[in-house]
Amino acid sequence: MLFSKRIALAALALALPAGISQAAPFIDVLDLPAQRSELAASNPLLDLAEAGKRLVAVGQRGHILYSDDGGKTWSQASVPVSSDLTAVHFATPTLGWAVGHDGVVLHSSDGGRTWTKQLDGRQLGRLMLDAYANHPDAERWLEEARRIESEGADKPFLDVWFEDERNGFIVGAFNLIFRTRDGGQSWEPWTDRTDNPSAFHLNAIGYDGRDLFVVGEQGLVLRLNPASERFEALTSPYQGSFFGVIGQPGSVLVYGLRGHVFRSTDGGANWVQVNTGLPVSITASARDASGHLYLLSQAGHTLRSLDGGASFQAVETGPLVPVSGAVAQAETGLVLAGNRGLSLRALAPAQQE
Repeated sequence: MLFSKRIALAALALALPAGISQAAPFIDVLDLPAQRSELAASNPLLDLAEAGKRLVAVGQRGHILYSDDGGKTWSQASVPVSSDLTAVHFATPTLGWAVGHDGVVLHSSDGGRTWTKQLDGRQLGRLMLDAYANHPDAERWLEEARRIESEGADKPFLDVWFEDERNGFIVGAFNLIFRTRDGGQSWEPWTDRTDNPSAFHLNAIGYDGRDLFVVGEQGLVLRLNPASERFEALTSPYQGSFFGVIGQPGSVLVYGLRGHVFRSTDGGANWVQVNTGLPVSITASARDASGHLYLLSQAGHTLRSLDGGASFQAVETGPLVPVSGAVAQAETGLVLAGNRGLSLRALAPAQQE
C-alpha cells in the first residue's frame, strides 16, 4: 500500500473574526524532518541492518533508530524526511543507506546517528530524461521517463544494497532501479537494463558472495551479468511473488508468498524447493556469525537452517508477531522488526534441535 506523500501539520486554533478558521498549511513529507517520539521503538518498523556492532532500524514516518547494546535499548536518529522507510543497508560500520516511499534515498556517514537526503522522487523523472536522451531506443524510455516525472514523487524504493562505499543499487516498484558508482552523489537509471518487460515490482536485492540477484512479482528472478551490465531473467521456479533473497558462498535462497522457498547451488540455473511447512508468506531472513540461516514469516514463525538452507526446522521464540526485518546476533538471539515495533527473541542453542 502506497501512503500519501503529504501530511498536515497540527491544526492551529486561531481566533478569527466571524468564526472563520484557517487550516494549517500542508507540507511535503520530503521536506518535513521525522518527528521524535518516545514510542518510536514500538511503532511499525520495516527493516534492520548491522552497522558494525550497532543495529539500525527503519520504518514509518521516517523513523530510524539505532542500538549499541544488541537491541536492548534504542535511540532515535536525526532524519530529514517523514516518508515511510522500507529498507536499510550498511556497506561499512559507518557508511549506510536507507530507502523508502516517495523515491527517498538517505545516507549516513556516522553509523546511523544522523542522515542526509541524497535523492527523492521529485528528481527521478528528470534523471531518466537526461540519461535516455541519447539511448538507442530513446523514444521508449523517454516516454517512461516522462510518465515518471508527470506522476510526481509517489514511487517507493523497496530495497538497497551496496558492494562497498561507492557502488550500490536501489530497487523498487514498477521496475525502478538505479545505480551509483560514487556513494550516492549521483544516480544512474537502469530501468532499461532489466529483463522485466512487464515492469513488475522489484521487491528485494541480495548477494550470495558471487552473484547479485533481484527478485520481485510473479516469480521474477534476475541476476546481474557484470560483463553486459544487465540484470538478466532466470527461469523462475514459481509464479508467485518473491519478497526476499539471501545468499552465502555456494547457495542462494529466494522466498515469498505462501511459504514458498527455493534454493540454488549453481547461481540460479537450477532451483530446488525447500519445504518450510508454512502456509503463510516468508517476509524476512537473517544469517548469524556461524552461517546458520533464519527465515521468518509475516505471522511470526521462525525457521532455522544448519545446512546452508537445504532444510529448515521450526524454532520456538515465544509469542508470534508479524516480522518484516531481522538480525541474528550471538549475544541476544534474534532482533526483530515489524508492525509492533522492535523486539528481542532468545534462541535455543542450535545443537538442541
